Amino acid sequence: MPVILDAHALMVYLQRELGFETVRSLLTRSLEANSPLMMTSVNLGEVLYIVIRERGSAQAEEIERIVHNLPIHIVDVDLNIAREAARFKAWKKMSYADCFAAALAKIHQADLVTGDPEFREVEGEITVRWI
Repeated sequence: MPVILDAHALMVYLQRELGFETVRSLLTRSLEANSPLMMTSVNLGEVLYIVIRERGSAQAEEIERIVHNLPIHIVDVDLNIAREAARFKAWKKMSYADCFAAALAKIHQADLVTGDPEFREVEGEITVRWI
């Protein structure tokens, strides 16, 4: 089954916060199985804007290089994903960026890895793996 990371899960990994081991284990298994995890370009952008705001552009560029060397396939958002994200946003109390992660999980019938409580809104529609 495919696995989706949201911005929260990637930030936990990058900052070695509580839940880091879980994300690292998923990345290791993904590499061993030659089956990359997935993340939308919107959610990567969310990570980058947080890093820019907190640590500056140079650090964000370094984070982007690190991410591109991890077994994570960055999925560019197309109209299909945007439509599904719009449906979530119309009826759920979630950030718009989080709706893109949920949309990707729904479209790919994938597990979504997060610690962000906003995803409780969509637990009935997608499978959430909590870290």
